[in-house]
Amino acid sequence: MTISQETDYRLSAEELARFERDGFIGPIKIFEPEEMTERWKSIRRQLPDRSLAIYPDDALSSGTNISNYDRHLDVDLLSEHIMNRRIVDRVASILGPDVLCWRTEFFPKYPGDEGTDWHQAATFANASKKPQIMWPAEDSEIPFGGTITVWTAFTDSTKENGCLQLMPGTHREMNYDESKAMDYDPDAINSREKEGVKRGFFGYDYRQLQKDPNWKPDESQAFPLVMKRGECVIFWSTLMHASLPHTGSRKDYRMGFAARYVPTKVKIYPDTDQVAEYGGGITLDNYGAVLVSGEDTYKINTIATHSRRGYAFTPRRW
Repeated sequence: MTISQETDYRLSAEELARFERDGFIGPIKIFEPEEMTERWKSIRRQLPDRSLAIYPDDALSSGTNISNYDRHLDVDLLSEHIMNRRIVDRVASILGPDVLCWRTEFFPKYPGDEGTDWHQAATFANASKKPQIMWPAEDSEIPFGGTITVWTAFTDSTKENGCLQLMPGTHREMNYDESKAMDYDPDAINSREKEGVKRGFFGYDYRQLQKDPNWKPDESQAFPLVMKRGECVIFWSTLMHASLPHTGSRKDYRMGFAARYVPTKVKIYPDTDQVAEYGGGITLDNYGAVLVSGEDTYKINTIATHSRRGYAFTPRRW
């Protein structure tokens, strides 16, 4: 099949207009539920083998497992996932043809786990106290900031097991100042209620970043995003989002996998050798962003052309 005959998954003009208005689009089916189940089973079997993971075991933290950031660089099925054309085409239609995947993360939620605080992220300095992405200042305008997050449900994501919550149309104005500091307290995990809902931010309290300490999110604008396994949602990280606590059965759990994308002009981890957040730390010695689409003419970031198992990251060409 030639490139011209390949299926094009880019968003239509109508879908783009809806995305610009709402700050998200989805759910979008990436895999059939049965295929997702089999892929997740295989990934789970591979995750304990950390022989080629780029971050060490001792990065494990009590709140969030940051040592499992970027496992797309050593687990082939995750390498395939970030390059999936059903995802990359749609992201490129939003960001432009030249796109990097700069971070992946797992988001598990087990019975009894708290929901995630309402939050927005523009630079991702929120927990690490140092910007992790930096857009260029263009035409003397304030850089927009933010990343496109593709959050895929590896298991069914329901209201009972803690699905995402979104506030449509809130992506253009930041209610939080990421240059402020949050205090990390692992004892606070699963111990706080906010407006009658058990919520936290993996050992932090995101309210500490509010520009106005007296402001409260208008939850009447929010809705729970229920997704079948194999479906994803694409959204700006500056969209107000959260998750519900897990109130379901003991046999149920939720697993989300977030892949984060930016244009190649964005500087990733500027002047940073180590990242410390959520009670753990990682060094960036083996880190590289992945070019998933187009070309990297800026050459301001370290690029991984292959995974550590030899998977070749072949970018989408247009």
